[in-house]
Amino acid sequence: MDEDILQRSRAAFLGLALGDALGATTEFMTPAEIRKQYGIHDKICGGGWLGIKPGRVTDDTEMSLAIARALDESGGWCLRAVAENFLAWMRGRPIDIGSTVRKGIVHFLHKAELKVPPNDWDAGNGALMRIMPVCLYTLGDKGMFERCTLEQAHLTHNHPLSDAACLCVGEMVQATLLGADRFQLHALTRELTSNYPTFQFNKYRGRASGYVVETVQTVFHYFFTTGTFEECLTGVVNQGGDADTTGAVAGMLAGAFYGLDALPKRWLRRLDKEVYREIERLVPRLLELSPQDSKKSIALK
Repeated sequence: MDEDILQRSRAAFLGLALGDALGATTEFMTPAEIRKQYGIHDKICGGGWLGIKPGRVTDDTEMSLAIARALDESGGWCLRAVAENFLAWMRGRPIDIGSTVRKGIVHFLHKAELKVPPNDWDAGNGALMRIMPVCLYTLGDKGMFERCTLEQAHLTHNHPLSDAACLCVGEMVQATLLGADRFQLHALTRELTSNYPTFQFNKYRGRASGYVVETVQTVFHYFFTTGTFEECLTGVVNQGGDADTTGAVAGMLAGAFYGLDALPKRWLRRLDKEVYREIERLVPRLLELSPQDSKKSIALK
């Protein structure tokens, strides 16, 4: 296994969890409210509307780990195993769950179908936030990446904008794991905005809601206008809105780009220890299953 890919993969998955834990504090706040209460929010201190303990993660990391466990347990891609893990997670009464995610899981529970019907109201960021394990498992096989990305997305979100965001950000994460620079990553964003102009982020308006377009605009704006992992994530979560998810998505992309040494140690020390250990265990396993390791992945239905 390539050591650089392994370390960047660890940084990306841990970055997701750090962004989630950091952003949970400022979720649903406005930038003005954040400034009044925290000045600049740059500490993993818990609280927020959920009243979470410092270092605890929310649905972004928990659903990502649910997919990772399904891959580990199945020895490859099994969409039904992913759906079953989502259902078990929901039944465990998570601290937070989005309405579209809940609706999709209930659809699976009642109809045993692995795809929700297309819906004009499903352009949220709930499918995007959990793509990290798919990026690792399919690294080296673009066709498999696209198939698995959309299959997991359509368990809860079936909308062209959600699909486009998942595919673009996922491709960026994979390209970064393989050594892409900023210019190459920016080219991928131009492809997205060419096909879907609504994602344009050059004139960022500061909106960071759960609408997948605004999530992507926030992440791209701060990723391309900052110079460190910490600067990127701090900028993102201080926009408020759906800050745990914008933080998680920014964390996976910036983590892959800047690498493990760039993750602030004071943040890593605060991260939930069980989450940290599980990420450390699952990342090598997902890469072991991926085509990049020259091992034939197992496709399970």
